[in-house]
Amino acid sequence: MSTAFLRKATLRKMALLAQQIPRWLNSIKLSSSVTATQLRKCFPRAGKTLLPGFFAQPQLSSDDCFLRSGFKTYRTSSVWNSSQSTNSSGQEINCAQSTLLPSVNEPSQKSQKIPSFDSELSLEGLDDLPPLSPLQPISEEEAIQIIADPPLPPSSFTLRDYVDHSETLKKLVLLGVDLSKIEKHPDAANLLLRLDFEKDIKQILLFLKDLGIEDNQLGTFLTKNYAIFSEDLENLKTRVAYLLSKNFRKVDIAQMVRNAPFLLSFSVERLDNRLGFFQKELELSVKKTRDLVIRLPRLLTGSLEPVKENMKVYRLELGFKHNEIQHMITKIPKMLTANKRKVTETFDYVHNVMHVPHHIIVKFPQVRSA
Repeated sequence: MSTAFLRKATLRKMALLAQQIPRWLNSIKLSSSVTATQLRKCFPRAGKTLLPGFFAQPQLSSDDCFLRSGFKTYRTSSVWNSSQSTNSSGQEINCAQSTLLPSVNEPSQKSQKIPSFDSELSLEGLDDLPPLSPLQPISEEEAIQIIADPPLPPSSFTLRDYVDHSETLKKLVLLGVDLSKIEKHPDAANLLLRLDFEKDIKQILLFLKDLGIEDNQLGTFLTKNYAIFSEDLENLKTRVAYLLSKNFRKVDIAQMVRNAPFLLSFSVERLDNRLGFFQKELELSVKKTRDLVIRLPRLLTGSLEPVKENMKVYRLELGFKHNEIQHMITKIPKMLTANKRKVTETFDYVHNVMHVPHHIIVKFPQVRSA
């Protein structure tokens, strides 16, 4: 009777134990972990010799291991001695007991985090992975999915081949720069390809905008004077400051830069020499000299040879007096840079064919361009 009572008590404890197993599993996953080596020790492969004359039992599932270990915990010595069937499974229970997982209430001796088998590798594990070798063989399907950019040509006659590979060229195109004109100069193409937009170009663009160059004017300006990107920003500011010191207004400087894009590429010394030349050669006042170069800023950037040649033509060949030349060029500054042959042919027709006297031509200098 006592044996039957013990069996019933044991069955009730087993049922309670079966209800607690899911809680144990969840708690163990959160509080402790087991290495793969421990699991292999707990579940040796079938047929592997442990000791001479003994063989390991077939590998048990995790649920069976927990269940049987629970049975072992709650079995009494009387049940162990009275039941022959339980003696036949003693080896399995002993194996499970020797490798029991730590209890929920047991503090772990070492706080060691090991990823579970049903989860992916941790970030630390990914960092420890060796890098892929470029010589590592790949499958044909992987090779087909690889999309490689076309290589840069070692040399080219056009910048079009480099636009897709250069952020600088892309942004210059968006600004309205005509690369087809710039690429005619090999030095310009090499310059632009070496420049970084953020470091070398952006600050120049901000300077030009602050000076008064509008967004829709930047493309035309940079197409003509791409060399401004090779200028030092402080030198550009110094040249603007010089013009301001000569009483040029900022709006006048912006107009001069738009009409003569290379103006800021000249040093302060050269600008000062040009202004001094026109003031001395034409015997103009400071104000008239300033107004002259504002209307025709190319006088500061172009060659002086056409100017000197035309001054001789007006005075020696056409017979105009010095004060008459002053009056005409202040009204039409382009007379200083006009083509010599065209100047003489026009004057010959107006004066000799139409019989227009000198004083009328001086009063209405536009007649020579009719």
